[in-house]
Amino acid sequence: MIVLKSAADLQQMRAAGRILAEVLAELRGMARPGMILAELDRRAEEMIVQRGARPSFKNYRPEGAPYAFPASICASVNEEIVHGIPGSRKLREGDVLKIDCGVYHNGFHADSAVTVGVGKISPRAQKLIDVTQECLAAAIEQVRPGKRFGDIGAAIQAVAEPAGFSVVRQYTSHGVGRELHEGFSLPNYGEPGVGMLLRPGLTIALEPMINEGVYGTRLKRDGWTVVTKDGKLSAQFEHTVAVTTDAPEILTRLD
Repeated sequence: MIVLKSAADLQQMRAAGRILAEVLAELRGMARPGMILAELDRRAEEMIVQRGARPSFKNYRPEGAPYAFPASICASVNEEIVHGIPGSRKLREGDVLKIDCGVYHNGFHADSAVTVGVGKISPRAQKLIDVTQECLAAAIEQVRPGKRFGDIGAAIQAVAEPAGFSVVRQYTSHGVGRELHEGFSLPNYGEPGVGMLLRPGLTIALEPMINEGVYGTRLKRDGWTVVTKDGKLSAQFEHTVAVTTDAPEILTRLD
């Protein structure tokens, strides 16, 4: 079911988004060589709870999942695309870390992700991160009434593929609001002018996942962590964005 949000709903989502933006800002600064992923997760949960909210991801079990997700963040390193489980792994110089987090506050979820280069990273890794951030910006620009899902996916492809990267196809952007995954999936690739029409009040977790090599994926034995099929790097950025009567509103940024 497609759910359109009222002004009051959007105000609650802004509050959840603000909390999430503060959490991710701190975690980005903590992502240094030697940092243990479980410590990032512990700090995320601590900050979320201190702000009167709860982690959206912890104990989340979508249909088909082997067990509930055990952490407050997804921490995916290098060839890991999404859904990495934070544990005892220590970050190393040159790693590419994806931090994905959700916050549930006063009945609504917000969902956002960043990619961080740990210490000094390779020029190729930096280009991948930069292009993925550009993909998200291009996608957000399409979040306007009268546009369609295909316009968003096509905008992502138009940035990623000419740069020599590929767009993950098996995992998608999605609706978000009272549910963490609400109402629809939105492919991060597509044809302009096709797909569902965007209407004011629609809220979308836009999350392009861009691979250094091929777009194929593989699921690790833990049943959650998704990795690139060829073992090459992946990057991800995500914002929760609202369709308004005019320009898109990003609900998960600080400014």
